[in-house]
Amino acid sequence: MNEGMDIYVQSIIFSFFAILLVLAGYLLRWFFAGKKLREAEEHAKKLLKDASSEAETRKKEVELYGKELVIKMRQDFEKETKERREEVSAIEKRLVQKEENLDKRVDLLEKKEKDINSRLTALQENEKKIVDASEELKKLIDEEKIRLQKISSLTQEEAKNLLLKRLDDELVHEKAIRIRTMEEEIKDTAEKKSRNIISAAIQRCSSEHTAATTVTVVMLPNDEMKGRIIGREGRNIRALEAAAGVDIIIDDTPEAVTISGFDIYRREIAKIALQKLIEDGRIHPGRIEEVVEKAKKEMEVIIKEEGEKVAFDLAIHGMHPELLKLVGKLKFRTSYGQNGLQHTKEVAMLIGSMASQLGLDPKVAMRAGLLHDIGKVVSQDVEEGTHAIVGGNLARKYGESEDVANAVESHHEEVEKASLYGALVCAADAISAARPGARAETLETYVKRLENLERIASSFKGITKSYALQAGREIRIIVDPDKINDDEAVVLARDIRKKIEEEMEYPGQIKVIVLREKRAVEYAK
Repeated sequence: MNEGMDIYVQSIIFSFFAILLVLAGYLLRWFFAGKKLREAEEHAKKLLKDASSEAETRKKEVELYGKELVIKMRQDFEKETKERREEVSAIEKRLVQKEENLDKRVDLLEKKEKDINSRLTALQENEKKIVDASEELKKLIDEEKIRLQKISSLTQEEAKNLLLKRLDDELVHEKAIRIRTMEEEIKDTAEKKSRNIISAAIQRCSSEHTAATTVTVVMLPNDEMKGRIIGREGRNIRALEAAAGVDIIIDDTPEAVTISGFDIYRREIAKIALQKLIEDGRIHPGRIEEVVEKAKKEMEVIIKEEGEKVAFDLAIHGMHPELLKLVGKLKFRTSYGQNGLQHTKEVAMLIGSMASQLGLDPKVAMRAGLLHDIGKVVSQDVEEGTHAIVGGNLARKYGESEDVANAVESHHEEVEKASLYGALVCAADAISAARPGARAETLETYVKRLENLERIASSFKGITKSYALQAGREIRIIVDPDKINDDEAVVLARDIRKKIEEEMEYPGQIKVIVLREKRAVEYAK
């Protein structure tokens, strides 16, 4: 029984301890759960606080942005309102000004209307007076006719025929006098006008002239290069001369060789080829022929560019590329030492200036001037005829107008001129070629020609002085009026002209002017 009691007590104790343990576990669980709950509550409070703070910040930012937006919108509105007010104010000012102008015009129209009404009244009164006067005059004329018929014993028709016959005779004489006077005035005016036009064109054209020589100098980097150009036994220099068609002169001139030849085109090809060979350093017959061929192709490009450049400088557009190539070739051709392209460009500028002053189309005139010498660069195997005829045919072939083609082919009087453009090309060509410095002519030769001109003029009797003017294009001769009369002066001018033609050679033409002046001088004391 004691054992049973012990077991019962032990079970009770065990149960008590079990309950204590359960209570302790529950208490521990409740403690930790409460701790987590408190932590969660604190975290939630913190989150709420942070969210509230962030919301407050966002709210302030939105309020600030809203205030800025309102301020900006207000400023934009005020600015737009100000601009509208200014615009409205400007419109109001213009309207006020227009109203004032209209008022002034109305006043002016009213004044004019009053003036017109007063003038109309005056005219009506004058018209009435004129009608009365004309009726009275008619009566007087009728009375006069009756009296004249009684005095002259002629009818009205007979008297009219007699008066008309006398009037016709007087008019014929007066017309003859007027015609002679007008012819003289037209001649003087035309001469003065042509001089003004030509002088203005020459003054506006100030292009330079250089006489092309027959040699071209190529500079070398050193004198050793001369030996490489000559080559073994002269094979390199012979190959270059044969390929380019020129003479290569290598003398004692330091660091230079001379290319000689009368064809500027071939000299330029030889110059380009020689410069390329010097730069490359490989100089042998095979390489020389190759470089010369490349130089020829390069020259074609240069020729085209030269033609295009001149056309651009003269503002000439729409010209066929083949014509531009022919124009570019003129740069490598000379006539009496004058560069062909420079001469052509000057002729175009001269004719353009003269055409403008005569009321013609300067573009057509300048095209004709630019193309007038292209026949000189065409091979005779391709085209037959003089360079003017060939040039005209080429102009037609490549789409130029008939005025241009005719001006080109007629500038040496070989074809009849169909328009004034031909005459202008002829005149501009003579001006460009004849003035001093345009063509190769030394100063000594030029001065000697002028001296010979004055000598020929002074060799005739009755001449007191003679002056060569206009660069030898004009000779003015002053004669003694007591020894030479007006008729003899005309004959003298013709004789001097013949002698100049027989004894002198000159480009263009020389104008001979004989001046005879009779003066009577007295002194009042």
